[in-house]
Amino acid sequence: MRRTLLALAACAGLTAAATAVADDYPSKPIHILVGFAPGGGTDVTTRILAPGISKRLGQPVVVENHPGAGGNIAAEQVANAAPDGYTLLMGTIAALAINPYLYSSSPLDPLRDLTPITETVSLANVVAARTGLPVKTLGDLIALAREKPGTITYGTSGAGSAGHLAGELFDSMAQVKLVHVPYKGGAPAMADLVSGHVDLNFAAASDAISQAKSGAIRALAVTTPGRIADLPDVPTVEEAAGLKGYAAINWYGLTGPAKLPQAIH
Repeated sequence: MRRTLLALAACAGLTAAATAVADDYPSKPIHILVGFAPGGGTDVTTRILAPGISKRLGQPVVVENHPGAGGNIAAEQVANAAPDGYTLLMGTIAALAINPYLYSSSPLDPLRDLTPITETVSLANVVAARTGLPVKTLGDLIALAREKPGTITYGTSGAGSAGHLAGELFDSMAQVKLVHVPYKGGAPAMADLVSGHVDLNFAAASDAISQAKSGAIRALAVTTPGRIADLPDVPTVEEAAGLKGYAAINWYGLTGPAKLPQAIH
């Protein structure tokens, strides 16, 4: 009985402390970690949202880039942070849904170690080619890849990223073999595509749209089931290559450490 009463007292104390923290929140700057290099889709999305969050909460919102391991480095830092709402993560499909199955040694369990707050965006990837690659359609790309297996490279924001899995799915369904080149974010991958150092990107739409419209790259297809409004003339992978059922959707979501008080999130 004594142990039970002590346990109940401890729980009551924790509840009271959590309530006090929530009542005072926020009283200092909030840090949102991004697991990829500056300038990519996750980073741009976070920096677009940050001023609105800051205005609503009345405190500065600081965006920090901690690239590496497909977003795992930033995710693990947030998982180990105090559950007080001042250290958050702009999580991605890679860190929250793919990496736990891709990395057998990963210490992060998103369901156990993080608190979901909200989905922020859902978007397409774009199959984009450097302008010097001798293809104009996705059908041309498949024909070239079959003619020269293992020679066409594609960049993504990292191993296990949405772009990487989109590329692997494309390889499997189109029966080709592209060579994956992982980067620490979408921006450096796109820079190398524009400069011709890689042949293709499976890029987040936010990274690819302006470059495609300017003519710096050639958008061959989008990976969503339907076309997207910003590139209405670009077909889906299924439309362009007859790969029935092909779809690879990218998304980001705001999360915090485990046990984040409900009143905060």
